[in-house]
Formats: sequence, structure tokens, C-alpha cells
Amino acid sequence: MEKHKTTSTQKKILDGMDKVYEKLIEFKKKANSDLVVMKDGKIVRIKPSSL
Repeated sequence: MEKHKTTSTQKKILDGMDKVYEKLIEFKKKANSDLVVMKDGKIVRIKPSSL
């Protein structure tokens, strides 16, 4: 079975997505605004205090 190698471009994209996620959580906590996500095909609101 062949292993999948991550290219440097893919690594940069994934690192950028991690930063966006962290900044989004930080913003939602500061704004005291629910984070809206999809879980098991349903829309779910997560309170910033639980993050």
C-alpha cells in the first residue's frame, strides 16, 4: 500500500487552516457568539464558553 506524502504547499494550506480555526474560536469567544457547525448532518450551535 502506498503512503500519501504531503507536499510543502499542502502543508502550508493545512497550517493556514489551523490558524484560521484558532482565530475564529478566539473571535467567537470575544464576541460571545455561538459557533455554528454541522455535526452528523445536523446544524449545531456551540456556546463559546464550552470551547
